Amino acid sequence: MGRQGEQENLALDEGLALIGWPELHDLSACKSLDALRDLVTTTYPDATKQRAANWTGQLWTFLSRMQAGDLVVLPLKSKPAIAVGRITGSYTYRIDLPAEARHARPVTWLRTEVARTAIGQDLRHSLGSLLTVCELTRNNAYERLLALASGASDPGVGEEPLAEHEEETDTEVTKFDLERMAQDEIVDRISQRFPGHRLSQLVAAIFQAKGMTTFIAPDGKDGGIDVLAGSGPLGMDPPRICVQVKFTQAPADVRVVREIQGVAGHMGADQVLVVSWNGVTRDAERELRQKFFNVRLWTSDDVLRELSAVYDRLPEEIQADLPLKRVWMLALDA
Repeated sequence: MGRQGEQENLALDEGLALIGWPELHDLSACKSLDALRDLVTTTYPDATKQRAANWTGQLWTFLSRMQAGDLVVLPLKSKPAIAVGRITGSYTYRIDLPAEARHARPVTWLRTEVARTAIGQDLRHSLGSLLTVCELTRNNAYERLLALASGASDPGVGEEPLAEHEEETDTEVTKFDLERMAQDEIVDRISQRFPGHRLSQLVAAIFQAKGMTTFIAPDGKDGGIDVLAGSGPLGMDPPRICVQVKFTQAPADVRVVREIQGVAGHMGADQVLVVSWNGVTRDAERELRQKFFNVRLWTSDDVLRELSAVYDRLPEEIQADLPLKRVWMLALDA
């Protein structure tokens, strides 16, 4: 759906699973894997043999192996969540859509906001494939995703041993998004060590590390406000930021965005920040777009980014609860 999730809303709004490869046009005439391989190598003459084979395998899965009734998962880039749906029809080439999103399969989205924190670590790792299209078969993936799509919790792997043919599964998953996997582990650690009101303290520490003066509302008595942050020697200078922190499994709804604006006005704040650990609903996202110059959102990913930028200036007790080190790795193409 684009490296930055550019086509996410299109896919969810139109009920589609979409993939790129804009240089390739309608694939309907490719009735065999060999025909598709020839088309890929002709269209991308500079691609290595390994890459051409990789792309051919992904495209063939999307074109032919995926069947109506199969589950499809869309890891979202705009929030720490996934969407789960069911394929309802065959491949189509949609010339009415952007060039980067014309290869399509119709989908009924069962649930569009399953928080990543609600998914077991092993399944999250499988979802961290760098491939655009891959099949998840190990660790009862189908049953677990179906449960999550219905609103239930992740039942986990269970006690059934893997079938013999599943020992070498997920053969297409040859590369993983190590950055995403590391982020998920850090998010898990923060969830464990900074739940509830402690997350407000962590957010305040981030602003303090930026040189701001903060006030943290007592636990349970925030009146809609969890943290106040201001600049200057007394914290009275702009920007004066009013923060509400939501540490919930479900994405925050549009009421959170609307309520904090009213409270912030009474507090004399000129900027408003909503920190929702698992993001916000799509209605709330639309509200935030309309309030672009008034309200900002931090999800768990945003908190992690802000925390990383000031980590060396955080209090020792926070660093002790959240010990991190910087690691460099090659930025290889998928």
